[in-house]
Amino acid sequence: MSGFQLKRLDLLMELEPDNPYEVGGVLNPAAARGPDGELYLFPRLVGKNNFSRIGIARVQFNDVGDPCGIERLGIALEPEADYELRANGLGGCEDARVTFVERFGSYVMTYTALSRAGPRIALAVSKDLFHWRRLGLATFEPYRGIDFVHVDNKDASLFPIAIPNHRGKMQLAMIHRPLFAGSRPEEIDCDECWRLVDLDHESIWISYCPMALEGLEPDRLALFNSHHRLATPVAPWEALKIGGGTPPVMTRHGWMILYHGVHATDTVGGTGKHLCYSAGVMILSKEHPRTILYRSPEPLLTPILPHERDGVVENVVFPTGIDCRNDIGQPDRFDIYYGMADSRIGVASMTVPRRLPTTPLPKVDAPNAIVPVVPQPAETTL
Repeated sequence: MSGFQLKRLDLLMELEPDNPYEVGGVLNPAAARGPDGELYLFPRLVGKNNFSRIGIARVQFNDVGDPCGIERLGIALEPEADYELRANGLGGCEDARVTFVERFGSYVMTYTALSRAGPRIALAVSKDLFHWRRLGLATFEPYRGIDFVHVDNKDASLFPIAIPNHRGKMQLAMIHRPLFAGSRPEEIDCDECWRLVDLDHESIWISYCPMALEGLEPDRLALFNSHHRLATPVAPWEALKIGGGTPPVMTRHGWMILYHGVHATDTVGGTGKHLCYSAGVMILSKEHPRTILYRSPEPLLTPILPHERDGVVENVVFPTGIDCRNDIGQPDRFDIYYGMADSRIGVASMTVPRRLPTTPLPKVDAPNAIVPVVPQPAETTL
């Protein structure tokens, strides 16, 4: 086993039947502690025709400190800007992550803006988590012939402090997963036992935004012009796709993210295959976060409950929010907020071990790599 202990706590949020903003489900929330110490979620609220808004909800806790419910507080962002709208009047603000960036003394939200061009990473800033000001779309310079500009992009999150780029310059960094043509799991042939992975186009990346020593304002967070390929699919549970999840948080071992992987599973009865979204842990070096110290050989969270297996998109657990439980004196405990089958929101508690497991890290240096594509047997619904 991985050494990381995870326990599901509760189904925390599902749609209100009479709420027109939620007829398509609630899912994939950001999580952040406010200036008042309260924990707030920013779920994706799916309305009619998949028109998505980002809501605000306050988390409620029981007597032992576990999350047990939410209080809806309204809307943080809804599609208004041109880059959030499609030609037919539809669009979306989706799948937020929120990071308190110490340099700015502000919260910065990364979210998916669904426009005519497709999904793109957008940014917004707030001092209090309730009043958000749009900063526009993140833009990227090309890198070694890789076009980061004219490509769909999702699942972005920021580091809370500046980290060193490849030249040692302290810069604001974003983890993201560009969706190059052919790199979506449904576009990949999963019938073979092994397949060739295009590392440049199927990986999680870190990109950096230059930071001046003085006077930098969040309004200038637009151009990311330094890029590093962070992680690529290597294990069977992530063979068809690897992508971002929760924002990076500091632990006793270094920076930690929960990330998602996609593989194919056999359907019950062996009549075919379907996609399965699971989640694992990645630990990055505190001093040099481009270096991976640990990643899950097996998923830490995989869809087994009915709420995780049945919904708008079946067989999905998708972590997007994380909360360190320093508030109850447990710095090694992290609560994970995740989407269930693109329909609901669940929460789990994870404990970071005192020592990292000694699982050997894969080495991937060639332009392409071969990874196993082993369909897993269908899991029994609990």
